[in-house]
Amino acid sequence: MTNTANSRKTSLSVATPQALSREGGESLVDQIVRSIEARIDDKLLRNGARMPSIRQFAETHRVSRFTVVEAYDRLVAKGFLESRRGSGFYVRERSPIIAAGGNVLPVEAVPKSLDVVWLVRNMFRQHPTQHTPGSGLLPSDWLDGELIANGLRAISRQNQNLLLQYGNPQGSIPFRQQLQLKLAELEIAATPDQIVTTSGITQGLDLVARHFAQPGDTIFVDDPAWFLMFGSFATLGAKVVGIPRLPDGPDIARLAELAALHKPKLYVINSVLHNPTSTSLSAAKAFQILKIAEQHDFTIVEDDVYCDLHPGSAVQPATRIASLDQLNRVIYLGGFSKTLAANLRVGFIATSEDMAKQLSDRKMLSTLTTSDIGERIIYKILSEGHYRKHVDRLRSKLDSVRDKTLKQLERVGLKLDITSPAGMFVWADTGRDTNVLTEKALQQGILLAPGSLFSPSQLPSTRMRINVAATSDIAVLRFFERELG
Repeated sequence: MTNTANSRKTSLSVATPQALSREGGESLVDQIVRSIEARIDDKLLRNGARMPSIRQFAETHRVSRFTVVEAYDRLVAKGFLESRRGSGFYVRERSPIIAAGGNVLPVEAVPKSLDVVWLVRNMFRQHPTQHTPGSGLLPSDWLDGELIANGLRAISRQNQNLLLQYGNPQGSIPFRQQLQLKLAELEIAATPDQIVTTSGITQGLDLVARHFAQPGDTIFVDDPAWFLMFGSFATLGAKVVGIPRLPDGPDIARLAELAALHKPKLYVINSVLHNPTSTSLSAAKAFQILKIAEQHDFTIVEDDVYCDLHPGSAVQPATRIASLDQLNRVIYLGGFSKTLAANLRVGFIATSEDMAKQLSDRKMLSTLTTSDIGERIIYKILSEGHYRKHVDRLRSKLDSVRDKTLKQLERVGLKLDITSPAGMFVWADTGRDTNVLTEKALQQGILLAPGSLFSPSQLPSTRMRINVAATSDIAVLRFFERELG
């Protein structure tokens, strides 16, 4: 055998699997991809090394050329190989960030001044040692991935042409019809023509704010409140003013005083299971807010993203301003990111028919349509009755951990003067600057949500939002015990 042939044989043996199995659950393509990835990660195949030709590989392992083509194409898509036209496939030089660890990213260093962008960026990072009591989501293993997967499989078996086209700018009609039924359960009367689908609550708030607010206008928010909208409204040139939040809703006297002073265009409020306190609005406060809004001519934007985590019982009543107003002065926002899957990004706006058309046009000019696939998945889950059972399980699970978690937090030094019998969050008082605590926690792989981020003033705070579903981790409790004990 010639030296050239020996070299080719050695190269082929290093670059390819020793044996492929046609038994078991793993496909031939998956086996090839996995094996070549491992050889590249183990440096058995160096950057720039030429891979065996498709014909060589197929003949050596007695597989079809189509199998080899698919495996090589996947390796190209994953960044392990590159295709050089007329020459073949070569091992690609890869950035360290996508090396053997996959898409794992390190936690970002704490900046000199904590801000909303810093927290959101770190919440999106994946880190194997990171504990996230500051997260705004339920743990993944609490949710039902199979429910989403079944919905995806079902719509993939429908008319495939529907998956290749734009959806309806106002949203999937069957989905909006289903939302009509959901809103009716909350005593909010809305036809499908009064509903606009969005890419989550975030886009809904953005569409409404852009429609109503001009640079220099004032938007009211609760203080504390969901932090992401502060920066979003500020980029529009709006002035963001906080209304002190009490256990049963806003400070009404302060709301009336500031409304007379600022003449706001909007007031954005969580009526039910307010973020970050999980408290809910009383009926008396809801009537008073409507009266002040009519007196000073501003629109109320009711963000009800935590709607389905509330039991809605007579023992724990939940008042929605939209049910009192019936979408005259109130714009109602809902979504499914907290209960089904954040990645689906499916939300909606319910408002007057005329306003729905205007917001739909604004949505169309910015994003054309939202994901029809996501809306069809949610529609299937809602219409077949799976959703009601799913959220019942979530509420039961939250109930099962809440009391124990609150007792543990009090034991390690946190003060819980505002608690709710439902919801994901507790608004805890640490007795010290939570920005400082957050910096120390991050060094130990623990992501906290300091109170300063939940106020439009961004001033230091002793408060902290804690996710009761993500705080049972012993590392988190030990951290608080060391720092607060």
